[in-house]
Amino acid sequence: MNPSLLTVPSSSHPRPLLSFPFTPNSLPSRRRRVRVSFPRNTHSTHEQSPPPTSSSESTTIFEGPKELTGIQPLVEKLSPPLRLATSAVILAGALAAGYGLGLRFGGNRNAALGGAAILGAAGGAAAYALNAAVPEVAAVSLHNYVAARDGPEAIKREDIENIAKKYGVSKQDEAFNVELCDLYCRFVSSVLPSGNEDLRGDEVETIISFKNALGIDDPDAASMHMEIGRRIFRQRLETGDPDGDLEQRQAFQKLIYVSTLVFGDASTFLLPWKRVFKVTDAQVEIAIRDNAMRLYASKLSSVGRDVDVELLVSLREAQLKYKLSDELAKDLLMGHKRKLIEENISVAVNILKSRARPVGGVKQAVEELDKILAFNDLLVSFSNHPDVNRFARGLGPVSLVGGEYDSDRKMDDLKLLYRAYVTDSLSGGRKLTALNQLRNILGLGNKESESIILDVTSKVYQKRLSEAFQSGDLEMADSKAAFLQNLCEELHFDPQKASEIHEEIYRKKLQQCVADGELDDNDISALLRVRVMLCIPQQTVDAAHSDICGSLFEKAVVDAISSGVDGFDADIRKAVRKAAHGLRLTREAAMSTVSKAVIKVFLTYVKRSRSAKNRTESAKELKKMIAFNTLVVTELVADIKGETSDTPSEEPVKEELKQLDEDDERESLQTLRKKRPDKELIAKMRKPGQTEITLKDDLSKRDRMDLYRIYLLYCLTGEVSTIAFGAQITSERDDSDYVLLNQLGGILGLTTEETVEVRRSLAEQAFRQQAEVILADGQLTKARVEQLNELQENVGLPGPYAQKIIKSITTTKIAAAIERAIGRGRLNIKQIRELKEAGVDLDNMISESLRENLFKKTVDEIFSSGTGEFDEEEVYEKIPADLKVNSQKAKGVVHDLARTRLSNSLIQAVALLRQRNRQGVVSSLNDLLACDKALPSEPLSWEVPEELADLFGIYAKSSPAPEKLSRLQYLLDISDSVAAAVQEMGDGVLSGGAEEEKFVF
Repeated sequence: MNPSLLTVPSSSHPRPLLSFPFTPNSLPSRRRRVRVSFPRNTHSTHEQSPPPTSSSESTTIFEGPKELTGIQPLVEKLSPPLRLATSAVILAGALAAGYGLGLRFGGNRNAALGGAAILGAAGGAAAYALNAAVPEVAAVSLHNYVAARDGPEAIKREDIENIAKKYGVSKQDEAFNVELCDLYCRFVSSVLPSGNEDLRGDEVETIISFKNALGIDDPDAASMHMEIGRRIFRQRLETGDPDGDLEQRQAFQKLIYVSTLVFGDASTFLLPWKRVFKVTDAQVEIAIRDNAMRLYASKLSSVGRDVDVELLVSLREAQLKYKLSDELAKDLLMGHKRKLIEENISVAVNILKSRARPVGGVKQAVEELDKILAFNDLLVSFSNHPDVNRFARGLGPVSLVGGEYDSDRKMDDLKLLYRAYVTDSLSGGRKLTALNQLRNILGLGNKESESIILDVTSKVYQKRLSEAFQSGDLEMADSKAAFLQNLCEELHFDPQKASEIHEEIYRKKLQQCVADGELDDNDISALLRVRVMLCIPQQTVDAAHSDICGSLFEKAVVDAISSGVDGFDADIRKAVRKAAHGLRLTREAAMSTVSKAVIKVFLTYVKRSRSAKNRTESAKELKKMIAFNTLVVTELVADIKGETSDTPSEEPVKEELKQLDEDDERESLQTLRKKRPDKELIAKMRKPGQTEITLKDDLSKRDRMDLYRIYLLYCLTGEVSTIAFGAQITSERDDSDYVLLNQLGGILGLTTEETVEVRRSLAEQAFRQQAEVILADGQLTKARVEQLNELQENVGLPGPYAQKIIKSITTTKIAAAIERAIGRGRLNIKQIRELKEAGVDLDNMISESLRENLFKKTVDEIFSSGTGEFDEEEVYEKIPADLKVNSQKAKGVVHDLARTRLSNSLIQAVALLRQRNRQGVVSSLNDLLACDKALPSEPLSWEVPEELADLFGIYAKSSPAPEKLSRLQYLLDISDSVAAAVQEMGDGVLSGGAEEEKFVF
């Protein structure tokens, strides 16, 4: 192959090589250009090329031997000393020949010297050419030496050095160094696999060995790796198709990985991937990581279940050699372990799910699971080894997490395997210690595994128990409980679950015995035998009889109840008694069954009563429920208890009821009046009904009391019937309704106190309605008291409750009247005090806001009374106490009013002065003094001081108390001289003022 110089066009814009764009740049200029050749088929084939080991393969990699041309054969035969001597002889001979020829043909000395110079130069050129061919001859010898070796491993570094010494050249000589680089580049290209092939793992050692044998320097070798990268990039541009692009990208990744391992830590500065190809450090790390993972995975592919210390150590060494992190190595080993156990699981699942399952198929599946457990134990033991740090990462228990069977659709297969293993463990008598390990390996939850173990163990326990029954071992055992306990311990079975199985067995036996509808003596003996052998407690037996026999008895009871009042005859009662005694039910169990059926019927009547269109229809439904309780339920309860009924025959009663129902619709007014109930029916209905089955636990207290209230109102008002032409009549009340009312209270489960409360509340309601009409104006006279007492007796309301209602009505009326009086100003503090002395509770009758307004109004009257008096004790203490007003709040109200009335009183006094109203002036000034007493003030100002003097003069003539006059002088800001002058003027004050006013006017 003709060598070519690897260059990359600078005008090209390549596509991504490692899934990112980059633009290759030329390496920094070196002191010489390197010419490199590549084998033609190194990356053109898709078949992986094994490392060269024979002479023919070496010839393929490095081409055949090169031929010497020109003087190269001569140079090849000359040793360095001989070559130097030959060069000297040639130069000396050329000089001598030139000198001789010049002297012969020139005839003088100068010509001789010129000829010597010319031929000497030619001889020097020949000697130079001879020495200049030495490096090329050395390079050819080097090439032929390498090509002639049987393989790269046959190349010796000493032989390379001897070739250089033979020709007297250095490895840094251009031609020799170019050949070294060319050989190294060819070898590296041949060692690296093609793009879609994985590394074998020995590439790095092979390249390093060949590099050391050649003796090439690391910078020169690194430049060859970069040149290979450029060639891959150029081939990617030439390919242009996605598949080829992917192959070249993978080839470039492998080049980065191998180059990094070859040069070690020096690769960071010897291999400028980032600068030349615009590759980031992260992308370089990805390339290293991916290839390291592939190599380690390839290494793991040969690892089976026979793991030993040597293998684990070799895996650890391979991991470090491949530069793979511990985390990734752990994940790969975990995945490989998972694949190994998945193979066993797949085989076991296929065996169990095969339609043509071979004999012993379950055993074969269990053997596969045993292999998994043995492999798991081996790995766990290695994880606890003292030299675990020298072993591969990822040892420990195996798991299916993250694999093929880590999905919900595969969970049924794993449960099937676990069930098969549990079954085999129990039947084979092996220990169950491995079940927890298998559960963790299969990824089953605690509830799932426990459910499977319980199911399998239950079936095995039942099987062993059946065998013990049939063989008689259980019956012959001295202690049945000890025999069952030993069986549970042998199977690791929960005794509580065993008791549940015993109960289920007893129930099945009981169902078989009662298939004919009753239990005879043989059935009782068989059930007793099962109970004794299985150690079933009496409580469990009673519960089973209550459920199974009770369901049969319930059917008989339901049939009896469904017949209703008309169909309940002696035959039905006999059938119920036969069912109760034939099924050997206890009295409590029979009553429980009857109670459930009866309560359903009671609730049906209650539902009909609630949905009735009026109160009369609702009461009729309740009346039917009472009749059902008396005529049917009471008889059933008596039969179950074994009590005899001394009542007369029911047939006449039922016939009478039936006749009454048939004639009810076509009765006329005359026949309705003449109709009278049958004496036997009355006697029957008057008989107390049963009270053991009630609705106390099925209806709330409020609902039960409402139903009782409905029937009570019916008893009080009577039945309203509609006859022809829309007329309505009310039937006379019958005392028998009150008897039925008492029975209704028993059916509803009401206590005496609760029925009394209903009656009292109803009486209170009726009494309040009538009393509000009687006491419409709130006045309680003697005649009205007598009328209220008569009303109290009619409704049957106790005296204290009646008095409470009367007081409530009168209090409400009085409170309304008081509020109206206060609002209209007809009620003052004096009248309030009189009402309180009379015992009227004004605190509750009058609202707080109204009491505060009354207080404010009272204080305002004091400030406008014209007396000039202000009693602090009265205003601040007594009045707030009478009105139940906060004292501090009252004091604030007084100050606010005083502050406002003070200035208003002065203005009013001046206005009255101008009206010549002496008495009004004096009253206004007294109000001013009263406000000042409540809230002392500073001297007041006025625009016309003469008017203030006139006010003082008028007040002084009214003979006031000295302290009042003195305080007024201070408030009006009048000096003593002006005060004396005004007092001397006397009545002339108003007259002079009048004249002045007239003059001004």
